[in-house]
Amino acid sequence: FLGQKYVLAEDIVPADSDVVAKAKQVLAQGPAIIVADLKAADLLAVAGLPEAKNAILLNIRSSDKSLRQEDCRANVFHIIPDWAMRADALAQYLIWKKWSRWFLLEGTKASDKEYVAAVERAANRFGGTIVEERPYKFETGAARSDTGYQQVQTQMPQATQGAGSYDVVWVADTDQSFGEYVPYRTYDPKPVVGTQGLIAVAWHPSYEQYAGMQLHDAFEQFAKRDMTERDYTAWLAVRAIGESATRSGKADVNDLRNYMLSDAFTVAGDKGEGMNFRKWDHQLRQPILVAGPRDVVSISPQQGFLHPKYLTDTLGYDQPESKCKFR
Repeated sequence: FLGQKYVLAEDIVPADSDVVAKAKQVLAQGPAIIVADLKAADLLAVAGLPEAKNAILLNIRSSDKSLRQEDCRANVFHIIPDWAMRADALAQYLIWKKWSRWFLLEGTKASDKEYVAAVERAANRFGGTIVEERPYKFETGAARSDTGYQQVQTQMPQATQGAGSYDVVWVADTDQSFGEYVPYRTYDPKPVVGTQGLIAVAWHPSYEQYAGMQLHDAFEQFAKRDMTERDYTAWLAVRAIGESATRSGKADVNDLRNYMLSDAFTVAGDKGEGMNFRKWDHQLRQPILVAGPRDVVSISPQQGFLHPKYLTDTLGYDQPESKCKFR
């Protein structure tokens, strides 16, 4: 009834194929709006193409900090939260609970290290104490053997023994190598948070508030499965473009970009408030769900964490901290 027509074209690139070559084919047709389900390196490669200069790339997968900081690009908008937003969301809840002493069990991947840095930053910002940072050194593949549960049951107490006095085990395992085996197996009976256990996400299937139930039910009816975080960020990316086109009355890519960065823009993401983009790094401001495996426990930002303009700017990098210089 608005007199608008949208065409969503799906381009799937096999894992061993050239993402840049496919992007060039898409961009050869003129300035495009791309919902980019890409790893960080591929996203940067596509964003750096001359053909992509006037495009809009909506990042729905990568939480890498560098994409919002040193490697930020003017044509990239971030729908998915970064590691700093996730760590801050958990930290605020833990501080609210007065669980301020954290034992950090970390993996060895580069993304694990980035997440660890985000947790360290959150501790400094909100008054948490990291009592110990300990690398996880056991062989993770053993859990898949016939007697794997016995090995894991023995290894996890060893991996978490002797950490001193702490309130929670904070796991940094971004590629899910060992983190799922930590809850209920620690040496001391403590909650597990981080990339496993109690997690910080843009979306969770159990979320019901602010029309969240209706959104999930509609998706489940369509897809015959639960809505994941990546599903949600893809849906929100498309909705942001639709909202921009509807409110601005424009269809030109440059006009849509300008409107998305204006004070007039907000997009409803069914999380209780309108969301908009930070002008300094193009990250979408949004509440973050703090959730266990089967239920949403809380929503950050938490009560008492204040900001002069947007409470959601207490999550992640605020403008004075930003190192983004758009290219």
